[in-house]
Amino acid sequence: MTPARVLAFDELVARARDLADAGPRQLLGITGAPGAGKSTLAERIVAEIGPSARLVPMDGFHLAQAQLVRLGRADRKGAADTFDANGYVSLLRRLHRLEPTSVYAPEFRRELEEPVAGSIEVPPSVRLVVTEGNYLLLPDFPWQEVRSLLHEVWFLDLDAELRLRRLTARHEAFGRSPEEARAWALGSDEANTALITPTADRADLVVRLPEQPEA
Repeated sequence: MTPARVLAFDELVARARDLADAGPRQLLGITGAPGAGKSTLAERIVAEIGPSARLVPMDGFHLAQAQLVRLGRADRKGAADTFDANGYVSLLRRLHRLEPTSVYAPEFRRELEEPVAGSIEVPPSVRLVVTEGNYLLLPDFPWQEVRSLLHEVWFLDLDAELRLRRLTARHEAFGRSPEEARAWALGSDEANTALITPTADRADLVVRLPEQPEA
């Protein structure tokens, strides 16, 4: 994997601002292994930049639980084939071309464990769209088109032991027993990590924060 650069949060905000200023609309992707802290970093970047930025996570394209059960994939929810990848690519195309009316994106609700359509409005005034998720750099169809639609992609790196602790704690927070949480983190999440880690070489920046964000 490409060696990570240690950059302070303020440095990343400045880089995101420069990207937004390149206009008329820029798409920034933040990716990395499960538990690396992608969602928190993306939320913080958007909060710092303000109304001209919007967060559109890949997680909104989780397949519904009923579909996962039907397909026999419920026991590995979060794997690449448990998302509507074509739907995600289609949304990024619309965001990339800056349509004259608002675009509405889905949002994954952890309290429901389901995606909810039309939850995130992206009006034409938004100049920076930040999207985060595990599979932004996968070279396989149809994910491979994601990279061409993003103006810049950051791969967020994190110490493996710390990442495992955070993943386990997160699974517990959403209702799994300690044993189930650790089994999921060491099983499905680690299988996804093995797929994601080699994609770091396709990123514009591989970064570690001095103070690592929560996942």
